[in-house]
Amino acid sequence: MSIASSTDILEQRTRRDARHERLFRWLLKGCALIVLAALLGAAGATLWGGREAFATFGWHFLISSEWDPGNDVYGALVPVYGTLATSFIALLIAVPISFGIALYLSEVAPAWLRTPVASAIELLAGIPSIIYGMWGLFIFAPFFAEHLKPWLTNNLGNKPDDGQLSWVAEHVPVVGKLFGSDYPFGASILVAGIVLAIMVIPFISSVMREVFQTVPTPLKESAYALGSSTWEVAWNIVLPYTRSAVIGGIFLGLGRALGETMAVTFVLGNSMRLSSSLLDPGTSIASAIANQFSEAVGLQKSALMALAFLLFVVTFIVLLIARLMLRRLASKEGR
Repeated sequence: MSIASSTDILEQRTRRDARHERLFRWLLKGCALIVLAALLGAAGATLWGGREAFATFGWHFLISSEWDPGNDVYGALVPVYGTLATSFIALLIAVPISFGIALYLSEVAPAWLRTPVASAIELLAGIPSIIYGMWGLFIFAPFFAEHLKPWLTNNLGNKPDDGQLSWVAEHVPVVGKLFGSDYPFGASILVAGIVLAIMVIPFISSVMREVFQTVPTPLKESAYALGSSTWEVAWNIVLPYTRSAVIGGIFLGLGRALGETMAVTFVLGNSMRLSSSLLDPGTSIASAIANQFSEAVGLQKSALMALAFLLFVVTFIVLLIARLMLRRLASKEGR
């Protein structure tokens, strides 16, 4: 084969490789643009669907607690409050428990127990949300109403059964309002938050466990050699080393809690009345849409679409805060 023909073959291969490289880049860019288009499409569709409600009520839609389909008057305050309150309660309960589970599995549990417990956690993560909702409605909510709610109202609330305020309700009025209720049933914001916590614990604990296992063993052994306890190693070595990933896992669980529909719908009570008590029923954005969208028409349907857009905005803000926190942590660590 001559030198000229070899050069031609080499040039053809080079052009072919360059063409394939460009095609591959376009394909990857198309995949990324599909995600961006789906994101913008979802936001735009909900905003367009809720334009009538926003045009009719304006900013008053965000701060109004009135929801009256008979008179076509709608406000988003009650669903937004219910969404944020239940999600906050879920994180308040789930994060410490998830940290304990992950720390036990990565540092304390014997080797023969780690795999079964980890598999059980993954199994809990795969259970459909409607199962949690049915368990909450038929088992936990009645138990809560019969055993836990009377204790909370009598010892913390400003509406005890015997009419005499407890020391907590008398000296800390905010706590008294949070746990004072005349509602006789179990479905409430607090019950919904507890059920959500049970749902997000497998997600947060799985992420924490995986990142805790990435901590270099010599680093932990050095701390133990200096006399540190397991708690000191976890707090001073493991958690600082993995805090970015831990925060990401927490916000992953928060995203799951914000958008949960069926489980919350079963145990929240679905009341459009704003109450300061965590023991009273309420509603969330997702449960309000699930309950009313099938029969909604006109302005009510537009109001529900506006709620969907608000849920999108709230979730976006939460994820944005997570990204900013992670970026700040990365900058402090010099990455």
